[in-house]
Amino acid sequence: MVLVRPYLFWRVLPDWRTLHMWFRYATRDKKDDTLTLAVIREFERDQLKFDSALDYCSELLVKHGFLTRRKPSPSQWKDINFGWELAKEMGRLDVGQSVAVRETAALAIEAIEGTDNCIRRAGDLCRKGGFTVVKVAKPQQDMRFDVPTIGIQTIHTMHEAGAKVLAVESDKTIVLDEEAVLRLADQFGIAIVALNAQEMQLRISA
Repeated sequence: MVLVRPYLFWRVLPDWRTLHMWFRYATRDKKDDTLTLAVIREFERDQLKFDSALDYCSELLVKHGFLTRRKPSPSQWKDINFGWELAKEMGRLDVGQSVAVRETAALAIEAIEGTDNCIRRAGDLCRKGGFTVVKVAKPQQDMRFDVPTIGIQTIHTMHEAGAKVLAVESDKTIVLDEEAVLRLADQFGIAIVALNAQEMQLRISA
């Protein structure tokens, strides 16, 4: 995937409304939140209100606890603790939501390429596998957009790359087709656990 191309302005030819949005709301940086909020603010000029879809389908958010038959080992819990702090800081900076960790070393940090490519990069760097993926909401997460999401493809990518643990944030992560996701994770021997910020703060500070 090529993100930045030469002569992009002339390729997309934005209209005056888009230019107004861009120069009024998105000149400071091009982070995910900046760009998405710019679109929302522009539409709000027409008195359009934006709600979170999760206000109407909250059942998509994963519940707290162990989700698979397999549970993390003590060493994997260390990686979860380490990865959680790192992922939260990356989220605070609006860089990405996911990190991949092995033996308390950061293998890969998600940026604009997305979670799957972050996991694949970790697999390239950790050929023996067994690493942990942590995916969390940003501390300043706006639940109207860019909510952390996993699905069947996430589990396939983890299996292909050699990841063995997935830790997500409960009540702030969407699981698409949860039953199929958990069934596939059990088949591949991948542990999935959903945690909340309060308990993780206690675990990390203990």
